[in-house]
Amino acid sequence: MVVEALDLFCGIGGLTHGVKNAGIKVVAGIDIDATCKYAYTENNKVPFIGKSIEDVTASEIKKYFSKNAFKILMGCAPCQPFSRYTYRYNKKGYKDDKWKLLYEFQRLVEETNPDIVSMENVPKISKEKVFDDFIKKLKNLKYHVYWKIINCAQYGTPQNRIRLVLLASKHGIISLNEPFNNENTYCTVRDAISHLEPIENGEVSKTDSMHRASRLSKINLQRIKQSIPGGNWTDWDETLILNCHKKKTGKTYKSIYGRMEWDKPSPTITTQFYGYGNGRFGHPEQNRAITLREGAILQSFPTDYKFFDNNHKLPTRIIGTHIGNAVPVKLGKVIGESILNHLKGFGGEKIEKKKKTG
Repeated sequence: MVVEALDLFCGIGGLTHGVKNAGIKVVAGIDIDATCKYAYTENNKVPFIGKSIEDVTASEIKKYFSKNAFKILMGCAPCQPFSRYTYRYNKKGYKDDKWKLLYEFQRLVEETNPDIVSMENVPKISKEKVFDDFIKKLKNLKYHVYWKIINCAQYGTPQNRIRLVLLASKHGIISLNEPFNNENTYCTVRDAISHLEPIENGEVSKTDSMHRASRLSKINLQRIKQSIPGGNWTDWDETLILNCHKKKTGKTYKSIYGRMEWDKPSPTITTQFYGYGNGRFGHPEQNRAITLREGAILQSFPTDYKFFDNNHKLPTRIIGTHIGNAVPVKLGKVIGESILNHLKGFGGEKIEKKKKTG
């Protein structure tokens, strides 16, 4: 049974890497962001197509698949328009043109007719018309559609990350594998990053340039020294509290300027996880924000995953965006395993023979 996948919106390859680890061949990745190309190709040895999905044609996609393979079209359309941040701070975010990209995903499904469709996104998208339209189109195309909102921690990622996973199949009912972790067995921050060498605020490891911590200002260094794991700015001396948090409107914003807890999964890794003031991104015991490498590991990337060419280094801001936007590798693996289990369960070899003779 030959199973092949093509990754739309591939980024630096979190989904691709996980699906490959499940045993599926990924034939290509597509992304408009050329800064992702090095990490994607270096770690996955898969061709990177640097263009907008709006410009991608069905014939271009079809040429990457083997003739008789089970074909998977998968991807995570940019989710910023549906994020909690957009809805809370930018009320016009729903007008962002990026939501239209899901319609482009829909177009390519219709034009290429893959056996399996897989999509990962933020839960908020399930409330939008674009998502309803996507599902209606899949059903009209005779796909069996499944979607569920899950916590990635249930599937081995050392991070509380709530995501929507959609699977659709031409060959029968499909679903994501059952979770194998619960609150008593979650992979924790300690499990994930405690083995890394200690470094100071603003320091870069001599052995891993990704293990580097942003330099805190003098006042933020005082703040983190008074922060306790799992706490927030209410633990500080009054003189360190920001004026905005002293106001009635600011007292509910307690999910910033905090430390992670060793024995729990991390909070959701965002694109700005390397900044102490951007969330609960303080190291559990070292007086600094977590490093780029630590953020990548909490996204379940392997410790040796390469993010840039040493001769062409990228700014922290870009690497942070790459990591925060990625599909966790371990979730990608579960998606791949679920697809393989589905195909085997519905007689993959018989379907393959039927496709060859049909």
